[in-house]
Amino acid sequence: MTVDDIARGARAQLAELARADAGVQPASGLGRPAAVLILFGVLDERPSDHDAQARAVSRDLDVLLLSRAATLRSHPGQVAFPGGRIDAGDAGPVAAALREAEEETGLDPSGVEVLGALQPIPLEYSRHLVTPVLAWWRHPSPVRVVDDAESADVFRAPVADLLDPANRGVTVARAEGREWRAPAFLVPHATGAHLVWGFTGMLLDGLFDRLGWTEPWDRSRELPLPVPVEQPADTR
Repeated sequence: MTVDDIARGARAQLAELARADAGVQPASGLGRPAAVLILFGVLDERPSDHDAQARAVSRDLDVLLLSRAATLRSHPGQVAFPGGRIDAGDAGPVAAALREAEEETGLDPSGVEVLGALQPIPLEYSRHLVTPVLAWWRHPSPVRVVDDAESADVFRAPVADLLDPANRGVTVARAEGREWRAPAFLVPHATGAHLVWGFTGMLLDGLFDRLGWTEPWDRSRELPLPVPVEQPADTR
């Protein structure tokens, strides 16, 4: 199977997922509207460490992520999808996700093919209603940290690395006598590894399950959080 075959198959699966959600009744509940861009593309920089074991359809893919600046008041240092609140001037979730992605990563929106919006997700703690926008990177453009005050890193994570059982586990957050266990991922990095957890980890986990890409992994393995967490890290 060639890279082009893999790309066509993956894009088709993602598009079908977006079409399926288009017919689903939106989640109920009030919240501040927000959107994130889930942008998949074909690897063109570094190979995955897990190519030999990954499912063929995901072997040569990556997804765009960023690491929030450590100085931010809300979820400092956390890995996230590009995105944020929907402004009054935005034409909707898609426009907001593309605008935020361009502002945060410097990508060229003209090279992004929007496949559709997934069902909005209400987040109780932060009172946001987040719409994931699924997209395919038809013509990838360079990405970078645009504003050091907002982001510490912008990177394309190989999907096969995310699916590698050796890079999977759960995080445990405790607050007000309650405990939250959630799926998490380790992304190999030149300086160590990025921990993908919270809302982003849950969204990726659910997305991979729906696509049928998930490989069996140890759901009892706990991954330590980088700092003590006193509240659920559910949104940006």
